[in-house]
Amino acid sequence: MATNFESVKLAVEDKISFVKRCGLQLLSAENGSVTCLMPAKGNENHLGAMYAGALFTLAEIPGGALWLANFDIAKCYPILKSFRIDYLKPAIGDITFSVSLTPDEISDFQHQCAEQGKVEFELAGDLKDQKGQTVARSVGTYQLRKH
Repeated sequence: MATNFESVKLAVEDKISFVKRCGLQLLSAENGSVTCLMPAKGNENHLGAMYAGALFTLAEIPGGALWLANFDIAKCYPILKSFRIDYLKPAIGDITFSVSLTPDEISDFQHQCAEQGKVEFELAGDLKDQKGQTVARSVGTYQLRKH
């Protein structure tokens, strides 16, 4: 069912060239929760804060990591249907982002996908700086589709 951490880490950090160039890191992927980090170095904008595209990438990638780590990837796959990010303040330094689903939600989504061929769900979270301050908020609508 779920894939081991090192396999998820490799897929998240190395399989998409753009993500690899950004230096995004998977910090954890366990028990329905995923946390990623985007390093400040190399992702600065013209003002010295983190580039908006790097923040977007940091908020979007954990949805795929969550799927790899927690879902039966032989039976379903995710697509991103819509995504919204609100930039609240300049993001200075490394930024982290976490998303999670409960075991019951994961089970329910897999069951609905198997029965109906697809299911939609939202992943929302706060992007935080090293002081724990929220620099941006995002909401992604994902759809699991049956293979």
